[in-house]
Amino acid sequence: MPVTAVPGTDQSYERFGLIVNGPALFNAVVTGLELDIFGYLFRHPDAGAAALQNFTGLPPHKLRVLLHALCSTELVDKTDDGYRNSPAAEELLASDGPDSWRAILLGWKHIYYPAFSHLTSALRAGTNTALSAFPGTEPTLYQRLAHDPESEAILHASMAAFTLRSMSGLLDNPEVATVRHLLDVGGGDGTTATRFAARYPGATVTIFDMPSVSGLAEHNIPPEVVGRVRVHPGDLFADRFPGDVDAILFSHVLEVFSAEQIQTLLAKAFDALPAGGRVFVYGFNASDDERRGIYSARLSLYLNVLASGEGMAYPASDYESWMRRAGFAAVTSFADLPYEHGLHVGTKA
Repeated sequence: MPVTAVPGTDQSYERFGLIVNGPALFNAVVTGLELDIFGYLFRHPDAGAAALQNFTGLPPHKLRVLLHALCSTELVDKTDDGYRNSPAAEELLASDGPDSWRAILLGWKHIYYPAFSHLTSALRAGTNTALSAFPGTEPTLYQRLAHDPESEAILHASMAAFTLRSMSGLLDNPEVATVRHLLDVGGGDGTTATRFAARYPGATVTIFDMPSVSGLAEHNIPPEVVGRVRVHPGDLFADRFPGDVDAILFSHVLEVFSAEQIQTLLAKAFDALPAGGRVFVYGFNASDDERRGIYSARLSLYLNVLASGEGMAYPASDYESWMRRAGFAAVTSFADLPYEHGLHVGTKA
């Protein structure tokens, strides 16, 4: 998307244009999803304005403004015959499957992005000041959403869709394939657990998460893995981890917490595992010099302004150090996985 109004040939000028116009254009894209414009253009390529007006019910001028915004993102192309999706929109936005960006971006619109207006106050206060928008007195978003089932469902649908998009970096790993009984700590609505069980029919999974989230997981277990995916409600810090497992997974969990809390959880994992048991840590990783990573930067800001008031997408070297301190040996990291993810594996000697 060229930025002709800003001088200079350095890429940072184009990046500047994308950033400062991003909030408006992001919301235009989400509006296009809510109105199913991308889905309509998938079914009716080169549809004209009249057909889109009839489909969306928008007044002609308002539709014109929205289409101009969508064309400026280059996700929609204006042709001589009408409008059509770009290849990226066709791939990422036209479908409504469980891994659709529709669910991801709706979660970002309703939960994540309203919080970022609080960023300065949150950083100055050293706590997640945006949490005041949610009912309750608990210190984290995940706990407070137990009072707001609709928002909780939106958030978990968004996280589940992103998890599905990034899951190959975890499930394709040969070390994961040898697990017989996996404890999925903070397993949320069961997205990872059910896909793991479907991928490896000889394995079982126990999901360990807070009670309100565990209810979502129980509802989401498909018939083909019933009996091999179990739910064990509990508190990550106050309760002991269930035993009789040969591997423990923290997927998109540890980045929520401080270094001290992560060390506590890894120590609990070490105590719960038998000799030879393994711990898997999967999630966003900042680059080791913390200079790059758009997805990891967005997540880190969200965690501190809203979700938990601490944590970040830590670099691989941090996880490796924490795992060794907890007693794990043969610590190995797998980098360059989808969407700035990393997988870190340690074995209890």
